[in-house]
Amino acid sequence: QVQLVESGGKLVQTGGSLRLSCAASGRTFSSYAMAWFRQASGKEREFVAGIPWSSGPIGYADSVKGRFTISRDSAKNTVYLQMNSLKPEDTAVYYCAARGGAWLSRPQYYDYWGQGTQVTVSS
Repeated sequence: QVQLVESGGKLVQTGGSLRLSCAASGRTFSSYAMAWFRQASGKEREFVAGIPWSSGPIGYADSVKGRFTISRDSAKNTVYLQMNSLKPEDTAVYYCAARGGAWLSRPQYYDYWGQGTQVTVSS
């Protein structure tokens, strides 16, 4: 059974930073791409960042480029999302997702999801 568990979300002020973590378990993820999505209240789930489990290109949504950084620790089976210069519009539930093959920006192509972690940025 594949499990993805996110952590690290909380309330922060505008301009602050947070690091989200996604711990993966249940199988070998050497061939899986990982991604972060977010969903604000009343809005559709949107892509934030994607990373291959091994070497390869990393991608970001335009709205977070230069502020967010996705990374992985293969030894710990964990993916991170470092979020800097946070804005109120970054407020959302953040989800970690995994799929076989390359990362993609559409949520319907992902096989596994975490339960989400709430990030709230106050103005």
